[in-house]
Amino acid sequence: MRHIHIDPAAGTKAKAKHWNACVGGGRAYESLTAENQRHLKEAVEECGFRYLRFHGLLHDDMGVYTEDSNGHARYNFQYIDLLFDFMLQIGVRPFLELGFMPKALASGKTTIFAWNGNVTMPKSMEKWSALIAALFRHLIARYGKAEVRRWPVEVWNEPNLRCFFDSDQPFEDYLKLYANTVKAVKSVDDKILVGGPATAGLAWVEPFISACAANEYPLDFISTHNYGCVDYQSGDDGYVDLFGTGKTVMHADSGTLIKGAQTVHHTVRSSALPALQIHYTEWSASYTPRDPVHDSYYSAAYILDQLTGFDGLADSMSYWTFSDIFEETGPGPSPFHGGFGLQNIQGIKKPSFFAFWYLNMLPDQMIATSDRRCVAGTDGQTLAVLFWDHTPPVQTKCNQLFFKENPKPDASDPVQLTVCLPDGQYRLDRYSVGYGVNDCYTAFLNLDTDGTLLPKQVEFLKSKCNGKPIASQMVSVRGGYTAVQPMRQNDVYLYMFYPVDK
Repeated sequence: MRHIHIDPAAGTKAKAKHWNACVGGGRAYESLTAENQRHLKEAVEECGFRYLRFHGLLHDDMGVYTEDSNGHARYNFQYIDLLFDFMLQIGVRPFLELGFMPKALASGKTTIFAWNGNVTMPKSMEKWSALIAALFRHLIARYGKAEVRRWPVEVWNEPNLRCFFDSDQPFEDYLKLYANTVKAVKSVDDKILVGGPATAGLAWVEPFISACAANEYPLDFISTHNYGCVDYQSGDDGYVDLFGTGKTVMHADSGTLIKGAQTVHHTVRSSALPALQIHYTEWSASYTPRDPVHDSYYSAAYILDQLTGFDGLADSMSYWTFSDIFEETGPGPSPFHGGFGLQNIQGIKKPSFFAFWYLNMLPDQMIATSDRRCVAGTDGQTLAVLFWDHTPPVQTKCNQLFFKENPKPDASDPVQLTVCLPDGQYRLDRYSVGYGVNDCYTAFLNLDTDGTLLPKQVEFLKSKCNGKPIASQMVSVRGGYTAVQPMRQNDVYLYMFYPVDK
């Protein structure tokens, strides 16, 4: 028996802010589409995400930069305005990633992804700096200094990978790009927060801080990325799957991301700039957009384990991504193709979605608990307890086979939950996600389908996976509340206690 004891008298603290500070969104142009915007709106409303980060803000499909026949720059920020207007309207701010290179400004032709993001240095650093300055002058004119100062600005994406930054001397060239970019931004308003290096696999953190400090380049935050799987054949860390053909397996040590975060935190706090914010601007169970772990019921428990394990180590963790409307390797080939999203293309919520939703339902004052896989909160009236089992898979096959076989969970230790509540009547709502419960992938596999979904099947899956309480009952509390909750591997439960006036 696993015992969880919740007592608000044990002490409370403010709710962690990194859990839902930011979420990833593919590329900017994708979030101009109606269905993608519906997915984003739901994610913001139900999961509480406050910032959105995406690639391609300066890509040619956003129409930002062209040149006339004499080589003079032309700026057009109308699509950026459409996107940012919508985002602010629904209550989410941009976490600005500056990239990729507009074709007319690029020094080369190397591109990445099906949508051909140019990954070369600017042909003219002067023109690049002018574009960046013009962009921020425009943003301030449209949204005001106070608002734009709340938008972190990240220079480029994963410059330590050749596929994202085509350079023979990547660190030196990135430092040059960063120095000119941060100078351009700060020339418009020196209170705008700028940082980097946005590296894959936690790379460059110490040397980048040291270089910025030595050269007196402004640096307000460190950003980096990490994922929870490795290459199946080599066992080495992987970072990107350009064609969706990679084979992956979960880290043998499910605490690898947390240990990496501890190292980064120590590195920053011991550096020449120890007060820097730390942002993980991409993270997920897997770096490939064709990994069924993203669709599996396992993902909910995995996400909760990682998010809570990062307490005190990060200012934000941006889950990659909120939607399967995501086109790095082209449009998703089927309703459940292992895409990164918290929702699939049709807007069906995956188990991963409910991990964030249930965290967001917790009241703002967190109650101390000694159980590693439990968080609880109160607002003085409502009391909530979120607990889960996390049992990493034992794999002899890659994710692309293992999770497609949809392994059933074994029983785990039952939880005896004891909650100290004032005597009285309460409505207890119980929420859950796990195998067969808010589990769209298992439900999909049980459908008679040719691999596509009819409208009535979409509605059926949405109704099966709506995140609503699995049970609601009235309980009479005298001297506290105790219950035993049976558990299976990777089950997640949320108990919400609402006092009822007599």
